[in-house]
Amino acid sequence: MSELDENNKDLNQDESAEVSMDEGHKTIHLSGMYENWFLDYASYVILERAVPDVADGLKPVQRRILHAMKELDDGRYNKVANIIGNTMKYHPHGDASIGDALVQLGQKDMLIDTQGNWGNIFTGDRSAAPRYIEARLSKFALEVAFNPKTTNWKLSYDGRNREPVALPVKFPLLLAQGVEGIAVGLASKILPHNFNELIDASINILREKDFEIYPDFPTGGMADVSKYNDGLRGGKVRVRAKISQEDKKTLIISDIPFGSTTTSLIDSIVSANEKGKIKIKKIDDNTAEKVEIVIKLAPGVSPDQTIDALYAFTNCEISLSPNSCIIDRGKPLFIGVKRILKINTDDTVRLLKTELEIKKAELLEQWHFSSLEKIFIEERIYRDIEECETWEEVIKAIDKGLEPFKDKFNREITRDDIIRLTEIKIKRISKYNSFKADELIKGIEDEIDKVNAHLNNLINYVIDYFRRIKKKYGKGRERKTELRSFDTIEATRVAAASQKLYINREEGFAGTSLKKNEFVCDCSDIDDIIAFRQDGTFTVTKVAPKVFIGKDVIHFAIFNRNDERTIYNMIYRDGRRGPVRVKRFAVTGITRDKEYILTKGTEGSRVLYFTANPNGEAEIVKINLKPKPKLKKLSFEFNFSELAIKGKGSQGNILTKHSVRNIVKREEGISTLAARKIWYDDTVKRLNIDERGKYLGEFKGDDRILTIQKSGNYKIMTYDLSNHFEEDMILIEKLNMKKVVSVVYFDSLSEKFYLKRFQISSSNNLNKRVDFIGDESGNKLVSVSLDYLPQLKLLFDSKANGKDIQAEIINAAEFISIKSYKAKGKRISNYVVKKFDFIEPLPYEVSNAEDVDSGQEAEELPEEKSSVEKVERVPVKKEKKPTSEKKSVEKTGTATLLIDEDDFEITNPDQVEIVTDNPPLKNKKTKKSSKPDKDKDDDSDLQMELF
Repeated sequence: MSELDENNKDLNQDESAEVSMDEGHKTIHLSGMYENWFLDYASYVILERAVPDVADGLKPVQRRILHAMKELDDGRYNKVANIIGNTMKYHPHGDASIGDALVQLGQKDMLIDTQGNWGNIFTGDRSAAPRYIEARLSKFALEVAFNPKTTNWKLSYDGRNREPVALPVKFPLLLAQGVEGIAVGLASKILPHNFNELIDASINILREKDFEIYPDFPTGGMADVSKYNDGLRGGKVRVRAKISQEDKKTLIISDIPFGSTTTSLIDSIVSANEKGKIKIKKIDDNTAEKVEIVIKLAPGVSPDQTIDALYAFTNCEISLSPNSCIIDRGKPLFIGVKRILKINTDDTVRLLKTELEIKKAELLEQWHFSSLEKIFIEERIYRDIEECETWEEVIKAIDKGLEPFKDKFNREITRDDIIRLTEIKIKRISKYNSFKADELIKGIEDEIDKVNAHLNNLINYVIDYFRRIKKKYGKGRERKTELRSFDTIEATRVAAASQKLYINREEGFAGTSLKKNEFVCDCSDIDDIIAFRQDGTFTVTKVAPKVFIGKDVIHFAIFNRNDERTIYNMIYRDGRRGPVRVKRFAVTGITRDKEYILTKGTEGSRVLYFTANPNGEAEIVKINLKPKPKLKKLSFEFNFSELAIKGKGSQGNILTKHSVRNIVKREEGISTLAARKIWYDDTVKRLNIDERGKYLGEFKGDDRILTIQKSGNYKIMTYDLSNHFEEDMILIEKLNMKKVVSVVYFDSLSEKFYLKRFQISSSNNLNKRVDFIGDESGNKLVSVSLDYLPQLKLLFDSKANGKDIQAEIINAAEFISIKSYKAKGKRISNYVVKKFDFIEPLPYEVSNAEDVDSGQEAEELPEEKSSVEKVERVPVKKEKKPTSEKKSVEKTGTATLLIDEDDFEITNPDQVEIVTDNPPLKNKKTKKSSKPDKDKDDDSDLQMELF
């Protein structure tokens, strides 16, 4: 039978797949070949190429690269081309795949120490050619990944060499590096995790404590891991770039999402700008060692809205879908990252135990031969062989001489042991030092006791090992990705209004292409539009170049979802001769392109009066009636504030049963909606009305928010929910112009600490940073308080001052008067201060007026140090004239930064303290409620129209 027939017989044993032709020949169906060959190929790709082994966290090509580098390792750098050539002894897939895998390992900066141009993970630039760059194994890799005594070996693909089945890695390398591979029928994507956090989690496993681990990306950025799902399939991680606002016209991207590059990120931004989703003027890429993408905004564009639009329409936010698949004992498994870490930790315990046992065995062998040698020389057993004539007689003579001492040894004395004794040179015997031999044996015994102690307390030994690895290699591997919960950004709210919306009322069409018709407003191509008609119907549809919305349109605008404050006031006639009804409603719960009826549905119904009120305003109107017999009163007024807000499906109240001639608005309305209750959620660093986070207060009209940053500036902001806040914000509260800001800061020129007090100058400079500690780069904010009468406690540094000085309490109001925020302030003390604390403030009574100084610099303390050992100020309450109104004010909040005793380096706590004026009030139900129903949708800012 031919060789082809033999192969065919092996490939398909299914008789149904074989068709006999002539005698001695067989034909195999293509389906049979596919079933066998495809399964073999799929298994090979899964096991030998794409999916990492859980034992060492490496794919086969990575393992072979590291093994080849270990063979070449002499402490010096090797050309990458040489490393690739040496690896080809073990890897049968050519130099290209080896080179790419080696560059990827080098860019992870963990196992390989690189030299030369290895590319840039931020910009996506490729590395130089292999002949120009060099590499060697890192010290970390040499310590944790190699030990030939604990390595299992197998033959290479050609049988000429040995390669490791898996490297004996004593570290959760798979989770630290992450991996991505596409095989046949499955894929693996394990995200990288933080080096130090993995070690801490491994220690918790050994201590049988609970733990959590989350991804940490080398490109930094921010990540929402709320749906991580332990890294299993179906999970999701949202990753965002870090975007900061330099000024009103400039945004800076400092971190990019994992898996993207500055090039791809800029391309997505340019594409979104071309599609009209965002409006930018210019974009520059200044990335080198760190990412820096500068975005210049177009005139009149909101920076906060642009930041949200960048997250919504560009690669500034991407979603990563993990798929934790590994090879365990030759089989692919889908297991979570916590279980992977437990497996790696157990492997580390096993490997360290094996190393200890090997070391113990080696020490016992060393002790055995050293003791044997000592007896052989000190007891002069070597003289017993002088009369021996044959080799066997020599062996027997030595064995006989050792007979009295055999019970002192841990194991039997073998023939090989005796042969080793015969190999001792005469010179060594003549110079043998019994004292040194005893010291050597004692040292070996001490080492054996030490190893036994480690084996008896194996878990503590492994914990110490992990701690040593963290201390030795963990510096500089702190978390780069900030974990944060992201709010959901509605694309329709942040899309740039890059198109213009027009309406043709006569024909009933609207759209962006009707440029010869009436202009309505700017819009984006993803907006919805709402149209109210004269017959009391309305519909919501998507913006399009041209869309039919119906004739007799009385109100047409952009429709904004989730806007509960837009209220519509309407008066309509029910049928041709029915009564006139009035209603107030909000539009919620709509279905796009569905026609809704706002009247009772009677044929001939007609809207007589309609207004759209963005903040729930309720105007007063005058209704003029048509004259008719016996009708004495031909006009009357109606106040919409007397009418409760209901759903869009309500029929309304009867306003009059008489015929109406016209309706005239008599007085502009004021909002009937309650003030908006605002909360600040520190996890997402955004404002909300959903009662998440800390309550800031009730806002309406021109109310503002005050934020103070640790960089020494404050900002006044609106209470718009789309606002973005500074990363270094330390205090946020509702703005009260009467409050006094008390600040302790370090002046770098005089190297002294100053106290200043000022009031917020104006609420007109929205979103503008106002610096209140000076322009010097070395100036640092120490502590800030918004209490009316704060007290500052000073703790002095006894060592630096050369004497003990008791703590001093300063009444800030007596120490310095209120000045401009530009004033330098007053020096606090000539002594070296260890710590500043704003303590419980003094009680305060509201007075009619407070004099504010013009802003001249305060008088400083004299330079000479005081000779008084104890400095203490007792707060004194000033007597004030009684006023008609008294108010006891609680401590509203302070933000304190710690001071280093040696160099006055000032640091700031990360926590933001949120201050509120009033506690949240519970909603009270009344008969006449002006609040819209909860199930209603949002409406856009609408213009009022009168009919």
